[in-house]
Amino acid sequence: MSTPSLKRLVGTTVAVVGAGVIAVGPVAAPAHTGLAAGKRITPSGVDGVKLGKTYERLRQQGLVKRIRKGCELGGPNTRSAGLRAPLKGQVNFTLKSPRRVTDITVRGGAKARGVGIGAKIPGIKAAYPKAKVDHSTDAVFELTLVRIPKNGGGKLQFGVSTKTKKVTVIGIPFIAFCE
Repeated sequence: MSTPSLKRLVGTTVAVVGAGVIAVGPVAAPAHTGLAAGKRITPSGVDGVKLGKTYERLRQQGLVKRIRKGCELGGPNTRSAGLRAPLKGQVNFTLKSPRRVTDITVRGGAKARGVGIGAKIPGIKAAYPKAKVDHSTDAVFELTLVRIPKNGGGKLQFGVSTKTKKVTVIGIPFIAFCE
């Protein structure tokens, strides 16, 4: 075989192997991205955003947006920051420096034991048998609260719309109201 023929053969083999890798790559990718896309909510936090962590640490890790003024009803020194994609929601911090996470409100991008935004009360009760349904906020906030006690899977709270009957917000350890 001549040198130009050998170069063509090697070039064709590399191209075929390269094409094989490209063809296999997209097939294998969804299995890995599916795991990364499903963030988990636990009683201690969601993804890397944990109760008690400092704002500086969360910001360095790229988990939260820039800190800003929080709810006016909490006083002049309240601060909060939005969650970064793929999560949707916000984080509230302590009133004094160093600012530490006091509660987390999730509006999308994560699930707690398979229960996420759009779930219904029977789904919550199936995942958390000790769930307590509270209708005291139905009239004011148009939200039914479903509280998960510490001995029932952790301190969590689900907000279920009274209109759609679906979860619209999840709070760790509670849903902070500012309206």
